Amino acid sequence: QVQLVESGGGLVQAGGSLRLSCAASGSFSSINTMGWYRQAPGKQRELVARITSGGSTNYADSVKGRFTISRDNARNTVYLQMSSLKPEDTAVYYCAATGVVTTGIMSSSYWGQGTQVTVSS
Repeated sequence: QVQLVESGGGLVQAGGSLRLSCAASGSFSSINTMGWYRQAPGKQRELVARITSGGSTNYADSVKGRFTISRDNARNTVYLQMSSLKPEDTAVYYCAATGVVTTGIMSSSYWGQGTQVTVSS
């Protein structure tokens, strides 16, 4: 089995900061892209940010300049530094990764369980 476990969510005031982390564990032989998605009540799940194993990044327009994604390849861990948080950022944040397990040859996508981020006005 492989797992992605998020941590770092919580309640924060508008303008504050949070740092999310996601650790991939299990029988991965390689991990390519890791990223963060979020889903607010009544809205579709959307991409927040993603990062390749080489460090290339993409961000949603709504978070550019405020959020920073990074990763530690040695630890199979991805981070999301969130600053200048707004109430509109309130959502469940999900970690995702694309990789290959040790017994396989095809790349597959995996998801974490999600962590709640609530920003109060």
